[in-house]
Amino acid sequence: MILQDIGMSELLLIAIVVLLLFGGKKIPELMRGLGKGIREFNDAKNNVRQEIEEGMREKPVQPSTTDTTKPTDAQHNA
Repeated sequence: MILQDIGMSELLLIAIVVLLLFGGKKIPELMRGLGKGIREFNDAKNNVRQEIEEGMREKPVQPSTTDTTKPTDAQHNA
């Protein structure tokens, strides 16, 4: 993973660059937006997982016991 290769000095450099680019007043707003996006992603991921699990739990549709391919007496006499 990429985050395993990042040390403390790299994180500090990234934090300084972000502070310079966005300023102290914009960072909380940026973090709120990031948190909201992550939350929405996780909600969507959980919804998809739940739908798949529900689909797996449903019983498969069994074919009907009557065979509709054979002609009935009414169809034969017509």
